Amino acid sequence: MARDPSPAPEERLRDADRSQGIILAAARDEFAEFGLGGARMDRIAERAGLNKRLIYYYFEDKERLFQAVLEQVYRDIREQERGLHLLDLSPPDAVRRLIEFTWNYYIEHPEFITLLNSANLHKARHLEGSQRARALNTPLIETLAEVLERGRREGTFRGGVDPVQLYVSIAGLSYFYLSNSHTLSAIFGRDLMTAKARSERLSHMGDVILGYLLRN
Repeated sequence: MARDPSPAPEERLRDADRSQGIILAAARDEFAEFGLGGARMDRIAERAGLNKRLIYYYFEDKERLFQAVLEQVYRDIREQERGLHLLDLSPPDAVRRLIEFTWNYYIEHPEFITLLNSANLHKARHLEGSQRARALNTPLIETLAEVLERGRREGTFRGGVDPVQLYVSIAGLSYFYLSNSHTLSAIFGRDLMTAKARSERLSHMGDVILGYLLRN
């Protein structure tokens, strides 16, 4: 009996996942370099080494592809945050670890910052309707809320701290410094990206956040 030459459903699914992963990686680099407005589907296809028609098949258009890239970069950072096991640490150590992770992640993944800059230029319309992006980010806030509540119960943290506001402060202290490092270095006449300056910044951020949280 002749063997069916068509790939099994599992193989087709793996091929589809692999192709989409390659496209998303290529699109991430393209959007990070040129922004949404300057990105070109032809260049994304060239980066991916795939037919442009395949990109449209999976993602319909550039707008949907940009949304998928944003969802993917959020998935990447949230997955790594889960590996921090914050609930296994004392509340102060958990907060300090999150600060250190956020700072180092932004340094190691500058495309994350540039993609968010591009998303904000377009008023985050690609994220507003994304239930996936909201679902990806909710567990972090729930974990941070649990850390804060345990710290309050143990008497180490003050009460009444909004976990969303706290995370925005942690992210903002890293984000602003790194996204504006060139202008800040120029106007203050000192290189804010030397190893010494980065170490001082990380220490400062930890002191600021924990200085707010810890009870006297």
